Amino acid sequence: MSALRYVYAICRPFEAALSAELAGVAGVPPKLLRHGGLIAVVGSVPEREFGAEPLRRRLEDVEWLEATARAHQGVIDALTAVTSPLPLRLATVLRDDSGVRVLMEERREDFLRTLDRLDGRVEWDVKVYTENTEAAGASVSSETVGAFGGTLERAEEFTRRLHGTLSRCAEETRLRTPRNPASSEEPDAEVLDAAYLVPRAESEEFVERVNGSARDEPGVRVELTGPWAAYSFTGSTGLTGFKGFTGLTGFARNTRNPWNTT
Repeated sequence: MSALRYVYAICRPFEAALSAELAGVAGVPPKLLRHGGLIAVVGSVPEREFGAEPLRRRLEDVEWLEATARAHQGVIDALTAVTSPLPLRLATVLRDDSGVRVLMEERREDFLRTLDRLDGRVEWDVKVYTENTEAAGASVSSETVGAFGGTLERAEEFTRRLHGTLSRCAEETRLRTPRNPASSEEPDAEVLDAAYLVPRAESEEFVERVNGSARDEPGVRVELTGPWAAYSFTGSTGLTGFKGFTGLTGFARNTRNPWNTT
């Protein structure tokens, strides 16, 4: 059976060893491929599943896609615990080790520049939702709309304060369009969807600021997830970032329970 090379991430050389029990995509443990001062974290995958044509079909299989995303994310999580990886898109597949080396050679300057910027840093994601339990399930009357309007106004003001506070703690930020934007008919609306690039050593302080800001704020729910590899800050290398591959919006990130703060 012919095998292809699945590429998870590009890294600077690191000393810590990955667990021998770490299983990657297709159940195959990842290995490290060194070239030109970089390391590609790769695995072997069968061509019958990951060749161009079968992969197109597989990407329409939600169960297969989610299982693959979970395995992909497991490897990225293991790397994030020991270094600052540059994660590549889900299902980045090349013919063989020679093809991976060519990729590292051709994109070397881009990869090094991005790795320097991400070194010692992780991504934290923060979402803010309105939490209007009185309006939830109620008919849309003028009273309901008025109650939600007040909740939404308070949530938006809270969000401005929170984002300002967190931006001062972060080196970079990214604001994303909420998936469930605020409206008078949605009592549980998403007000903020943001990513923050934070030095790993300052993550505890960042988490405390999120928790402290949300603790005594009625009418909002804050969802904090991380630390992640810096998916949202990978730049324009053309191969990086979990989001954006065939329209995916982050299967892997939804495989773990978020840290909820109320």
